[in-house]
Amino acid sequence: MPVEAVVFDCDGVLIDNISSWWAIHEYFGTRNEEMLEKFLNKEITEEEFVNHDVEEWKKVQSKIHMDDIMRCYAGVKLMPGAREVIGKLQSKGIFVAIVSSGVDLLIGTIANMLKVDDWAANGFEWDEEGFLTKGAPTKVYSHNKGIMVEKLIRINDLNPVNVISVGDSSTDLSMKVGESKFIGFNPARERAIEEFKRANVPIVEKRDLRELWPIIFDGEKLQ
Repeated sequence: MPVEAVVFDCDGVLIDNISSWWAIHEYFGTRNEEMLEKFLNKEITEEEFVNHDVEEWKKVQSKIHMDDIMRCYAGVKLMPGAREVIGKLQSKGIFVAIVSSGVDLLIGTIANMLKVDDWAANGFEWDEEGFLTKGAPTKVYSHNKGIMVEKLIRINDLNPVNVISVGDSSTDLSMKVGESKFIGFNPARERAIEEFKRANVPIVEKRDLRELWPIIFDGEKLQ
């Protein structure tokens, strides 16, 4: 079947990091494992999760500027093969998008750097001076990223059969809508490996996006 579109998660897939949210926790020296577990178990909503994070950071630094958040991402690097794979996909006329529940300040920077066709992510609300007030309304639901994938399919008149999504976490499996396909890449946690195996999707364990090519194009080597 022809490939019309490839939709990537960003954290741990296009960029070699754990999470754009976790980077902020590291910067402020805060932790969120307990809330993360509650969120992954669907005990709290996306908004509750983000606003709890914001409260924790503000305990450390009461006024947080947009520049402070950008500083958290100073050392973030692209995943090996990211530029090459996206460039080659686009040279074949394939639509490339990012659907991430990560932080839009970082995801937007990566989207512009890689010149993808479209992207969506979550983020914060700021006052007129650029200081953080709270989490913005959720655009990409971690547990239902398929809503955004379906929207991209509809807007761009794509055939779901010819759409492939790529993600590293168990929640990314929600990107697989209808008859579309999914590839597990660089599984983030044991939970992800188990879910990918249960869903019987291809898994790339090597941290190199070039390893996706023979899966997307049925054994073809990336030239």
